[in-house]
Amino acid sequence: MTSADDATSPPPRGTDDGTPADGHVEHLVVMGVSGSGKSTVARLLAERLDRPFAEGDDHHPDENIAAMEAGTPLTDAHRAPWLETLRDWLAERTAAGTSTVMACSALRVAYRDVLRQAPGRVRFVHLVGEAELVAERQAARTGHFMPTSLMESQVAALQPLGPEEDGVSVTVEAGPEGVAEAVLRELAADDAPEP
Repeated sequence: MTSADDATSPPPRGTDDGTPADGHVEHLVVMGVSGSGKSTVARLLAERLDRPFAEGDDHHPDENIAAMEAGTPLTDAHRAPWLETLRDWLAERTAAGTSTVMACSALRVAYRDVLRQAPGRVRFVHLVGEAELVAERQAARTGHFMPTSLMESQVAALQPLGPEEDGVSVTVEAGPEGVAEAVLRELAADDAPEP
């Protein structure tokens, strides 16, 4: 899927393993609801593609973390400065000529639009799973500030990638390694020239 902005000037095609060609800067944003495996899969992709990794949750201000720990869903007002910080992180890496991988919920189109403001190609990898599976994985996590009680609000807020957005969707039934392999295959297929 390509964005409307790319329609007149498509980015260079990638290599078979999903890495950008011709020095083009590309940022992969691994998105989805809490518990879908974003961080784990994003780290695997960063290792395989030899790119810096950013954990979006690490950039939340203390106010946001306190709200989530208390079981309070974040509002757009909470998210706005956080998303701008992530956009600026991507922009700094673009200026340095560095492609990256980021884990970020990016649940709504409007949130993804903020990240897309960064120069370079910003592609999204939506990790999709059955609600029961994702809830089980979320409940099994330790040491994370996002309680399982916020799962409903995340599912309600989620807007899946649209056909006009630059990205791919991959199911998470397989383990992390299998999901990472599937992501690389889908990215390569998405970049394949039209027959």
